[in-house]
Amino acid sequence: MKKKFHIGKAILYTMLVLYAIVTLIPFLWALSSSFKNLEEIVSGTINFIPKDFTLDNYKQIFIEQEMFPRWLFNSLFIAVTVTLLNLLFNSMAGYVLARLSFPGKKTLFIIILAVLMIPAQVTMIPNYLILKQLGWLNSYQGMIVPVMINATFIFMMRQFFINFPKELEEAAALDGLSRFGIFFRIVLPLARPALAAQAIFVFMGSWNDFMRPLIILSDPAMFTLPLGLNTFKSQYISYWNYIMAASMVFTLPMLVIYVFFNRYFIKGISFTGGK
Repeated sequence: MKKKFHIGKAILYTMLVLYAIVTLIPFLWALSSSFKNLEEIVSGTINFIPKDFTLDNYKQIFIEQEMFPRWLFNSLFIAVTVTLLNLLFNSMAGYVLARLSFPGKKTLFIIILAVLMIPAQVTMIPNYLILKQLGWLNSYQGMIVPVMINATFIFMMRQFFINFPKELEEAAALDGLSRFGIFFRIVLPLARPALAAQAIFVFMGSWNDFMRPLIILSDPAMFTLPLGLNTFKSQYISYWNYIMAASMVFTLPMLVIYVFFNRYFIKGISFTGGK
């Protein structure tokens, strides 16, 4: 039995290593292509070491493409703001649903669950019409306000707070803290695992979003990076060397966010799944 266990474990790890290699190959090719010229990329040969190593692609997007720094700022500002607002409002809503009793609580929770069943594509046109009426097209508030709360993460935070020990809150209440004091000074600091998991998912969703900026934004100065990258493609030619270089820059913030929150990530996923 022990021998079979080791054989099974070896097969499992072999499959995982092969899967990791297959997953990394496109990324490594994109990284390599960011240091190649266009002719080498479109030649059809697959090589991971550039024949003519060049930094001209990065020079082009940062210096000669004057809108790229603006697109980078727009993406960072929108993604960071959306993430911070989601962390605050989703956590507050989840805590209210987990701890407080008020009329209509069950109905409100059912509505939140119902929202989870509605595909985002269904709400695109209504969202656009509402933003047009408010005059929020081509604006930061048009990109931020509609997504500053998320039903999925309200549910996730509710699950976390249901399992949160009430004894800590009761002890804080005996010490004279108000409900807001308990939430911000006791509960929220101890909810770091759930907040980290939420931060990664929310930031990644906002950072990678292409469809919503495509619908809401039309001024190139307001473009986010995914929308800006699309301008390197035209009807007759696509500048894949610039696209690959910009894609590497586009990937860096997500890697930084994951590295920073990695120690909380798995713990947050397990804590919010249930008892």
